[in-house]
Amino acid sequence: MQTRKIPATIVTGFLGSGKTTLLRNLLTNAQGRRIAVIVNEFGELGIDGELLRGCGIGCDENGEENGQLFELANGCLCCTVQEEFAPVMEQLAARRDQIDYLVIETSGLALPKPLVQAFQWPALRNAFTVDSVITVVDAPAVAAGTFAEDPVAVDALRRSDDNLDHESPLAELFEDQLATADLVIVHKVDGMDAAALEAVEATIRAEAPAGVKLVRASHGNVPMDVLLGLERAVEDVIDSRKTHHDEEEDHDHDEFDSVSLTLQVADRAKVIPALTALVQRHEIYRIKGFVSLPGAAMRLVVQGVGQRFDSYFDRAWRADETRATRLVFIGDHLDAATLQAELQAALA
Repeated sequence: MQTRKIPATIVTGFLGSGKTTLLRNLLTNAQGRRIAVIVNEFGELGIDGELLRGCGIGCDENGEENGQLFELANGCLCCTVQEEFAPVMEQLAARRDQIDYLVIETSGLALPKPLVQAFQWPALRNAFTVDSVITVVDAPAVAAGTFAEDPVAVDALRRSDDNLDHESPLAELFEDQLATADLVIVHKVDGMDAAALEAVEATIRAEAPAGVKLVRASHGNVPMDVLLGLERAVEDVIDSRKTHHDEEEDHDHDEFDSVSLTLQVADRAKVIPALTALVQRHEIYRIKGFVSLPGAAMRLVVQGVGQRFDSYFDRAWRADETRATRLVFIGDHLDAATLQAELQAALA
């Protein structure tokens, strides 16, 4: 057991494609498998990590002393990572006898190839092997020719990434995600007609390596045995998978803003209209967070991409946590005081 390598699965896909939904289902249905999940989320609250920890299987948030590693009641682990990837990997390597699988969700627009190549470093190669690269595709967006649910938001994240050619069309980035895939999840297929779905899959097959399996899914419902245990050892072959961005140099860029607000909310009916109006007035690409409603025992999750919003109750507030409305806004040239004043006035 001490020499066993941890199989690592890398999940990639555009913003809004459903990566986090896929991982939430994976953890909820772990069935005794001990899975470690790394989520790299832009935003100081690490909202995606909170959603994963709130999937109904419980956790002990006392965890590691630096707060990065969280124990789940079913034997799984969750990590939220901003920039310190290597230290978390070292922690996981030291606990390899407690981990059956590692799953890494790439952030927003990150390309999988450089991440896979990191597993060629001796410190990682000795402890991990890349089981597979899974690309999650937003099928309706591909059918519409936009490749992502909100191409403006995806483009914003692209321009915030040093490793990308900021002049490349989203189509090229989509092709790069497919070029490194071992498995493609054709997501959000419910409601699509057969002809449109076949056209989407033809587009995918034109860019994915020969023989790559396509799996149709909705709401992240994919059997665990389909996702894990592919045993591809991708770190050994990744250099032969050619992408548009193989020979690029870094590019200067303007970083995008991440603003966190704490608000008072009295009426759920006002939340989405207020956020929709705010997005129309400001360059806001993504909104994520939790809302505390008077008299409500449950925590309300709010997520928005562009002007598309979703809200739902995910779990009861715990006795040891502060009930508060906290939202993170990702965009360009955002002023926290202005957003706070406008949104609080709309919610009053």
